[in-house]
Amino acid sequence: MPTRMSPELIAHVSASVRGALAEDVGSGDLTAALVPADQRAEATIITRDAAVICGQPWVKEVFRQLDPAVRIEWQVTEGADAARNQTLCVLSGSARPLLTGERTALNFLQTLSAVASATRACVEAVAGTGTRILDTRKTIPGLRLAQKYAVRIGGGTNHRIGLYDGILVKENHIVAAGGITPAVHRAREQGSVVLLEVEVETLAQAEEAMAAGADRLLLDNFDIEKMREAVALRDRKCPQTTLEASGGIHFETLRPVAETGVDFISIGALTKNIRAVDLSMRFRFG
Repeated sequence: MPTRMSPELIAHVSASVRGALAEDVGSGDLTAALVPADQRAEATIITRDAAVICGQPWVKEVFRQLDPAVRIEWQVTEGADAARNQTLCVLSGSARPLLTGERTALNFLQTLSAVASATRACVEAVAGTGTRILDTRKTIPGLRLAQKYAVRIGGGTNHRIGLYDGILVKENHIVAAGGITPAVHRAREQGSVVLLEVEVETLAQAEEAMAAGADRLLLDNFDIEKMREAVALRDRKCPQTTLEASGGIHFETLRPVAETGVDFISIGALTKNIRAVDLSMRFRFG
């Protein structure tokens, strides 16, 4: 499920790769320097796990920054399913940059493919219900745009990117602001046009937040029956308000939660509890 790369994301790819290479290579790759400068090589990246492949722009950028002459021939498109032991791409060029970039390229590819794969599994679990899978801000520092891109590749939907493009009034905000209603009114007085969401823990809070004018309610740790009641309440009182379920939701409970009629399920595990896809890069020197 390829998705368009925004100018912001393109810049992020370049910057994140530059930082990763600086971290790994530092003042120079001492081991690659043992290889003759004119040595040529071909390398094949293989996945040891079935996975949704994601991260090709980062792999391309790694080798572009090291040596623009390196060629990459992808055999799997971005967002496609790959089987265990399938060849993903073949790289060719000078041996030194291929050896230097191996770990950095695989780190990006294994991490983003893991996010896309986890997301795809969740999206498929709720297929046909109309409920969408959301990510959260529980991301690896410095890789938020990359991980949220991977969520989209996996078929999920991005929640707010950061604190600047959405308002989520949570428990501590409610207490500090003096209640749900004053918090929502204060947010509206700012004149912001971003999504205004309020976390609620009871049906009474849900009703208050809808009356105050929240765009979306975050149903925090509601059980299945309580979610159904919240959906019914929303349908009666404020049909335009969307509902997001979060907290205590596991893969096995995704379908029952979606079948309550909530519009979204947010899952922090998509980006924080991932297991990297097992990849290997095999070399042939010529």
